[in-house]
This record gives sequence, C-alpha cells and structure tokens, in this order.
Amino acid sequence: MKYIDEFNDPELARRLLDDIHATVTRPWAMMEVCGGQTHSIMRHGIDQLLPDSVELIHGPGCPVCVTPLEMIDKALEIASRPEVVFCSFGDMLRVPGTSRDLFRVRSEGGDVRVVYSPLDALTIAQQNPDRQVVFFGIGFETTAPANAMAVHEARRLGIGNFSLLASHVRVPPAIEAIMQAPLCRVQAFLAAGHVCSVMGTTEYPRLADRYRVPIVVTGFEPLDILEGVRRTVHQLERGEHRVENAYPRAVRSEGNPAAQRMIEEVFEVTDRTWRGIGTIPDSGWRLSEAFRAYDAEYRFDVADLRTQESTVCRSGEVLQGLIKPNECGAFGTLCTPRTPLGATMVSSEGACAAYYLYRRLDASAVPAPSKEATPIG
Repeated sequence: MKYIDEFNDPELARRLLDDIHATVTRPWAMMEVCGGQTHSIMRHGIDQLLPDSVELIHGPGCPVCVTPLEMIDKALEIASRPEVVFCSFGDMLRVPGTSRDLFRVRSEGGDVRVVYSPLDALTIAQQNPDRQVVFFGIGFETTAPANAMAVHEARRLGIGNFSLLASHVRVPPAIEAIMQAPLCRVQAFLAAGHVCSVMGTTEYPRLADRYRVPIVVTGFEPLDILEGVRRTVHQLERGEHRVENAYPRAVRSEGNPAAQRMIEEVFEVTDRTWRGIGTIPDSGWRLSEAFRAYDAEYRFDVADLRTQESTVCRSGEVLQGLIKPNECGAFGTLCTPRTPLGATMVSSEGACAAYYLYRRLDASAVPAPSKEATPIG
C-alpha cells in the first residue's frame, strides 16, 4: 500500500499541523489551484484542522468548471449532427450548456460516447471511416500532451475523419489574472503538482517575484497538502516569496521535455475565455495553423458561436476565490448535483460539488462580495 498509507499517516499529519499552529502569528490566505486538491482538502477535513487564521481559497483549478459556456454549446451543436460520433470524458456529459447537456443530446439520438483517452477516439475514427469523430479536448497542461499526440497521430496515419474540439487552459496566466483582480485576497499559492510534472516550475519565479507571493508546488495526498501549507506559512511569516517544490517525487524543475515538445508542435498560445471569469490573455492553447485541418471548431463552422452566462449562478466568483460555494444563495437549493446551474456543481473536481458532497453547508461568517464584483479578464 505504498503511496497510499505512506501519505495518510495520522502521526505525521499531527506533527505537520503542530508546526503550522506553532508558526502562525497572523491571518494568511492561500489558494490551491487544483480541483483535486480542493476535494482532498474537503474529504480529509484539512480546512477544519488548520488554524482559524489560515484560510484556504479554492481557485480555478477544475478543468471542467472553467470550460466556457460557449465551448459547451459548440460541443452540443457538433454532437447533435447525424454524421458525428462525439467522444468525451464522462465528467463533461452533465455540464450544462445554455439549454441542455451532452446526456440530453445522447437521449435525443446523438452518438455521444464516453472514452478514457483521446487515442480511443482516434481508434473509433479508424473503425468508422464514414463518420466524423470528434474528441472534446479540455483541461490544463496535464491533458494537453495526450490530446496533442492524438492529433499528431491522426495526421501521421492519414485519418481525415478525426478532429479535436480544443479548450485548453494554462495555469500561470490565471495566477497572474487572479493577482491583478481588484478584490484579490490571495497571499500565496499551492501550485498543482500534476501541472508542474508536465511543465516544470520555470514559469513561476517571475510570478512569485512580481506579486511577492510564495508559490509552493504541492501534491494531492493529505500529507502532501499539509507539507505545502506548512512551507507556505513559514515563507509568509518570514516575509519571503520563493518557489518551492514540495512534491519532488513527481516534479522536476524542467518538467517533461518530451511532453512540452509535443504541445509546442501541435498547439499555439491563444487568449482563452474561462467560464464565469472572462477572457485571460495568452491563457490557453489552440491547434496551430499546421494542424488547423483537425480543428473541430473550423471543420463544423462553430467558431463564432457566442453565449450569455447565467445571472443566477455565481460559479465565477467561486472560481476566483471571492466566495466559498456555500455563500451562494442557490447552493444546495436551486443548484444541486442533480440540478446543477454551473459546472462547479457537476465536476468531480468542482468546489461546489466538494462542499455539497462533504457537507460544508453552513455559510461562512465572512460576508460574501456583491454579485457585481469586478471579474477577472
């Protein structure tokens, strides 16, 4: 059970918590930029074990949650076409678009399939040469290499009926946008270990220096998160703002050069809209000109589709760390996992889903910002 029990040791957790409690002398607010970390924090009650003066703010770290509404509607439009086999990871099927989701499209006769890899979708395209097969490629730097590989292989093998609906986002520009937001309270970041395992840590020192915030690369098990918090608190108390790697078993400073080369060959940096947040410059990837023939937005002429976000759902404020999920008036009433208003209540990494699942139902004593709070982007 190595790497399971080893990083859930209650005695080691107590020592880390004791160190954090002994070190903190004033209030600090730090953001974890990963939905998986958010769920681990909620599941293990880490937020309730920390000193009251250490606040964990849940950032835009859920790839499903930040996929913009217009991209969901593009997926729905493409998936509804009779010549299309639309492939996606399962957590996208219940994400609400303007008026329906992919489950509804499938119930209405659309050929919507759950796959476990973009290469599975490529195999479906090989097996069905008379159909157009589209893979819905979303996510942060972690999923980009595999999606790039699928497109690269489609061109190499001459599979012309495969295309990618790409909605990739990048973490460093999001951190910069968060720090530039007028209502920002974030004083430090717990960086996502899986993102850094691909991209390394070279993009973070500039951000730490410019905004004078510690950035600590952190894993996902309870001891990983507590060690990340411990290191962050020590930096904050000393007035330091460095990048630290608290996840060395998975992360090297240079990341994964082979994965980075695949991304650079297939994708190019672009502005990207984040759901509920707005447009963040240079925060995403799209297929480069050399691979544009495999871009589903252009193949199916949906690139110019635009939508309007819900005025009831406050997931944008949740993703920016401006409110906790249970401070939204619709949380647990109008918005539940069965009747979600936004992706943060649907996704297995969504902060609203974590609060609902792990019963963080009481509103915080901290007043929630107005719905008119200035958004990022």
